[in-house]
Amino acid sequence: MPAAVALIVAGLLLRQIDRFRHLRKPLTLTAAKAMSLQRSRATVWAPTLLLAGEWIQIFGWWLLAGADPALAVLAAGAVGVHFRHLQEISHFAVHGVLARGRRANVVLAELFAHLPMGLGPVRERRTRHVRDHHPNATVHGVDPNLTELKAAGLVHGVRRGAVTRAAVYPLTVRGLWGTLTGIGRCLARPERAAAVLVVVVAAYAVGGWAGLVAGLVVPRLWLYPQFAWLSLLGEHTWFDPERRTGSRAEIEAGRCLRLYPEGVVMGAVASVTWLPYGDLHHYAHSAHPAVRWNYLPAVERGLAPPHCTPAALLIGPGSLLARHRRALASAGGVPVALDPSHPAGGGEA
Repeated sequence: MPAAVALIVAGLLLRQIDRFRHLRKPLTLTAAKAMSLQRSRATVWAPTLLLAGEWIQIFGWWLLAGADPALAVLAAGAVGVHFRHLQEISHFAVHGVLARGRRANVVLAELFAHLPMGLGPVRERRTRHVRDHHPNATVHGVDPNLTELKAAGLVHGVRRGAVTRAAVYPLTVRGLWGTLTGIGRCLARPERAAAVLVVVVAAYAVGGWAGLVAGLVVPRLWLYPQFAWLSLLGEHTWFDPERRTGSRAEIEAGRCLRLYPEGVVMGAVASVTWLPYGDLHHYAHSAHPAVRWNYLPAVERGLAPPHCTPAALLIGPGSLLARHRRALASAGGVPVALDPSHPAGGGEA
């Protein structure tokens, strides 16, 4: 157990190097100034250490699960969080702002996240996320994320209970099947199958059956997908955006939201678990997608607040899920799909 704790602590400390690299900045920043700062501080070695630190911690949790099966539940939750971290770090690589150089971003995202986690190629994700989603967020018939939400049953006219069940869609049989088929498509490619096999062997070698099941299978098939799903639900007012024109920030203010605007404790918990690496500041990211996560809080302070600022995600009449329920139950029917070139459809990717 001491070795496991040492690995977890060592990985945590290693991750801070990238953070300290980007630490010094004014309280409030323009997007242009933020991008200038991040370019001047960009490296390949710091994000490599960040990603390596995540995996060192995962190895520690595997070892902990194998040493004491009573801690298997804790290990499963922790590894699920680390997988969510890896997804979000690679998201910034997709935007080209994780490391210095376009190729380095792709290589780091593939080696540390997409290949070992059984995700699709980074270049395909970039097309789907940067080209298809960002300019067209909340636009029916265009935004691929809305297609995912629709597949989970979130469509206009759906019953209240179905919306509640959709909040835990990855934990359902249909959701699990979707996760498995996604991994299956990746395993059809030999290099991706080999990478996943290496992770499976490593988890078993380090933690035995407890490390494999609690430290890999459960986090990858259920916990990480659920964390990512909660993030998706909290990105936009998907079903009742305010269509606006103007600057990119003004457009995004009408379809984005800001969770926990006054909730310091909940915001802090979310930012280290299911909304890591700037995902709590998704509104600022949508307005300025070329800004690295370290600078999003400072950039957000210079933006007018979005039209939706719920204090809770799932529980209570003022929660975002309650808003989604009301929007889907409205008599307005399915919104008309907008042309991608329409001003309310976005801006630059």
